[in-house]
Amino acid sequence: MFVSGYTRFWLPVVSVVVCLALRGSTLQAQARGGTPQTDKVQSVNNGANPYRVIRDWAHIEGRAWGGSNGVAVDRDGKTVWATDRCSPGPVPGCLGTKANPVHHFDESGKEIGSFGGGMFVWPHGIHVDRDGNVWVTDARAPGTDDLKKFPGEQNKGSVVVKFSPEGKVLMTLGKPGMRGNPPEALTEPTDVLTDPGNGDVYVAESHTDVTDPNLVGRISVFNKNGKFLRTIGKTGTGPGEFRTPHALEFDSKGQLIVADRHNHRIQILTKDGKFIREYDDFGRTSGLAIDKNDIIYTADSESTERVHPGWLRGIRIGSLKDGKVTVFIPAHKTDAPDGAMGEGIAIDAAGNIYTAEATLRGVTKYVRN
Repeated sequence: MFVSGYTRFWLPVVSVVVCLALRGSTLQAQARGGTPQTDKVQSVNNGANPYRVIRDWAHIEGRAWGGSNGVAVDRDGKTVWATDRCSPGPVPGCLGTKANPVHHFDESGKEIGSFGGGMFVWPHGIHVDRDGNVWVTDARAPGTDDLKKFPGEQNKGSVVVKFSPEGKVLMTLGKPGMRGNPPEALTEPTDVLTDPGNGDVYVAESHTDVTDPNLVGRISVFNKNGKFLRTIGKTGTGPGEFRTPHALEFDSKGQLIVADRHNHRIQILTKDGKFIREYDDFGRTSGLAIDKNDIIYTADSESTERVHPGWLRGIRIGSLKDGKVTVFIPAHKTDAPDGAMGEGIAIDAAGNIYTAEATLRGVTKYVRN
């Protein structure tokens, strides 16, 4: 069901107050990233750019976009799924609204379906499995201040939800509204991925402030029926350790590819979590996608002089065989000196790229010339 006539209650003056209130915590979260190894890497800010950009490609029925973090191509190879946070800024996300945050678009960018209203706090990653089911992560749980403003919203957030393509809830991983450890709970899951062979579910955690002394950095694995199997990795900067694992994919060999965002690297692991190698030329990666030829497409939405000196935001494309960047698509130009780049990224069967725009909002399409 579509949601129409959506009331935008965020008046400009309120938005300003909220932004000022958040500024301190946002800057704290944007701490200097990297590892001793990635700090030695020369920035990669150039390369061929054979793509034409189509901003505001996808259109939601009846309302404006909220910030978007997740985008995925349907198993048909043509239509596109995306999440949005229901409201313009980083908070309150979907709290206090019944707006549908999970959207399905045809090849022209027209919305052909949506669902999930009233279920989420901060919709984030999205994944379409081998059967066409749609998995969505909710990367926040309501805080004390949230519940003062939106009483009764405590039983949602910090979960992964599996939907049928029509929006029927098929499974929930984690306990809604609670941060914690599996099997009982999850901590702010950022992305979800299913094994096309046996259906195992891989969940990346967490989206917590990296300065938190209790920071969680791991990948939790469940079987296709939701039974907890194991945890991969821990918080840290060493091989097989994570700080904000933000995106997951499998390559053609079945290796697990992880966007270890705050450590400024791509890690390649076995499905059991054994470290194989890392690539450091793709920047501060928020989103990644891999095509059938093991070409990796990464979205760097966060690099700044503060968190990643010398690196620019943009899309970096290269081969998983050698980890070398061959294509660089620069960020959208904005009033901000760093510009803006989408977080989630996906590739369709024709080779078109899609990014989910957290700052500019909406979905951008990149068509190869």
